[in-house]
Amino acid sequence: MQAMSPAPDTLVTGSAGHLGHALMLELPKYGFTPIGLDIKASELTSLVGSISDREFVASVFKEYNIRYVLHTATLHKPHIVSHTQSEFVETNIQGTLNLLEESNPEAFIFTSTTSTFGKALKSANGVAWTTETVVPIPKNIYGVTKIAAEDLCMLVQEQRKFPVLVLKVSRFFPEGDDDPEQDIPDVNLKVCELLYRRVDIVDVVTAHVAALRHAKQIGWAKYIISAPTPFERSAMQGEPMQILQQVRPRHAAIVKKLGWKLPHLDRVYDSSKAMKELLWKPMYTFDKAIENIEQGQEWRSELAIRIGRRGYHARPTGVYTL
Repeated sequence: MQAMSPAPDTLVTGSAGHLGHALMLELPKYGFTPIGLDIKASELTSLVGSISDREFVASVFKEYNIRYVLHTATLHKPHIVSHTQSEFVETNIQGTLNLLEESNPEAFIFTSTTSTFGKALKSANGVAWTTETVVPIPKNIYGVTKIAAEDLCMLVQEQRKFPVLVLKVSRFFPEGDDDPEQDIPDVNLKVCELLYRRVDIVDVVTAHVAALRHAKQIGWAKYIISAPTPFERSAMQGEPMQILQQVRPRHAAIVKKLGWKLPHLDRVYDSSKAMKELLWKPMYTFDKAIENIEQGQEWRSELAIRIGRRGYHARPTGVYTL
């Protein structure tokens, strides 16, 4: 007699996307049984529909005993060229509200973005040390709607009392930056971004798992999820290479040996709160990446390579399209 599959206990929205797909693959290792929801069909998506459709969302929670919600579904910055502002509101705001109001989970984890900080990333010395206390000033409809969704998370948590945590994730996408940094080659740029504004997707997954495990005792909080920086807030004066030489002289020497450049440091994301309160232990740091590069090894996680580029559009748009 064939054993029955365990009933799903964890809803992953956006399961056809980069992070959602990664969560669907990895969550079983941590004892969760996920079911994927997305507007776009995929091999790991069982529920095809829009989170902006209230009846569809309600039907999901009626059919399944969902204990945990990992809400990664969103319209991203690349969608600005292909979707209206109203569509951003429908998906990112109304869709989030639908999930918050139709569910009653043991933990609700909302995946937000460091992009929400926007114009707030300004500093007298040119480097904005960014913690969760920085008040966002969004630059576009993506940032506006993600901030509004964060506020809805706070409001509904206060009203309904189930734990809600917001993870403000820095860049982990494999595509090239849509605002390229000078003439720095892709790998050079991405590895060096681990110093201040990038995180490997496997560490994003473990951050979500850590959030699930600690949500009940925390209740409500926001966390920046980015690779831990070796920089110190009090020592951010000077050129990037000078700053790196002060804190990581051996690694600075490797960068020079490779003939690499350091990008301009306009901000540093401080993820120490997540590491302390969630007991999150990111593995893919700048130190590890640059050492692997020196030894001729892969700098990314196996999961990052496996996920690859999943695209943002069902139809070709010329922007991050499969």
